Amino acid sequence: MQFKTIVASVAGALFAFGCGEDKAEIKSPISTANAAGEIRVVGSSTVYPFSTKVAQEFKNKTGYNVVVESTGSGGGHKLFCEGVGAGTSDVTNSSRRQKKSEFDKCAKNGVTDIVEVKIGFDGIVIANARNSAQIDVTLKQIYLAFAKQTPKSDDDCTLQNNPHVKWSDIDPSLPNITIEAYGPPPTSGTRDAFVEIAMDGGAKKITCLAALRKEDKNAFKAVARTLREDGKWIEAGENDNAIVQTLVNTPSAVGIFGYSFLDQNADKIKGAHIGGVKPTFENIAGGNYPVSRSLFFYIKKANVAVTKGLKEYALEFTSEEAWGPGGYLEEIGLVPLPDDVRAQYRSAVENLTAYEQ
Repeated sequence: MQFKTIVASVAGALFAFGCGEDKAEIKSPISTANAAGEIRVVGSSTVYPFSTKVAQEFKNKTGYNVVVESTGSGGGHKLFCEGVGAGTSDVTNSSRRQKKSEFDKCAKNGVTDIVEVKIGFDGIVIANARNSAQIDVTLKQIYLAFAKQTPKSDDDCTLQNNPHVKWSDIDPSLPNITIEAYGPPPTSGTRDAFVEIAMDGGAKKITCLAALRKEDKNAFKAVARTLREDGKWIEAGENDNAIVQTLVNTPSAVGIFGYSFLDQNADKIKGAHIGGVKPTFENIAGGNYPVSRSLFFYIKKANVAVTKGLKEYALEFTSEEAWGPGGYLEEIGLVPLPDDVRAQYRSAVENLTAYEQ
């Protein structure tokens, strides 16, 4: 897994969307960042560009340094839950809600009074190079493309190793090209959301699997969420910019990542339509795009007294200038929350209100 780090105080360290190499990568001793008077943020690669943008704006306004590391949502929660105080992470970004098991692990390690902040919406896209065939797939076809095992038919749930080699094997209307997908690893919140929304959603369209779900949800999840291991699904790490470059170099391939990376690389890649719906800002905001999710960050309240500027950083993130309609985060792909929901989470930051699972 490739990790990305950025220190907001380093001149010229502006992240560059749409570039094959990650120009935001700066080596830094971030494990001791807050001990050195810096705010330490870990977690989701999807939230990473939003967090780094806030870090840069916050540095310009206040002089405080913020170190942001892309570890994936799962990796971020693991680091976040290690403990409190100097030498521990202050914030974790997440492209899914914190799991109960993670919440409990935090509590076991003394990480209590966690402030949860939902920051906006994002879509999960299936993208390919701009000069490649336009893909329009249903959720059912997504499942049939990426599942490790599939039923023999809609009515026969005898499982077989996925027989589909080309997209056209699933449906003759799909492109006659080999299925080759570069997707996020198991530590990624994007991976979690993709299997829960797209793969589950597609499996439920198969009659016998829909019946299985009613009888045994765990058995259904095992069939729906287990991805191929025959080379058709390739775990590409947490560096979404690297996936973009792979798609440019491999026109037959598709990649799975957050909408913001599609938005920022629209000159190089294009998104598949899902059920005839384009992955656009308007469709995600309006709830029309089938594969969308909420984005979060979590604040370690105990570290507010240890890490200077921590609360102020969170206040910058939840300012209307940043996350509101027309704010600088919308400009780089964040889909804002409704006004009343933003007000709710802004209040949680102002009052450092801990959340409950």
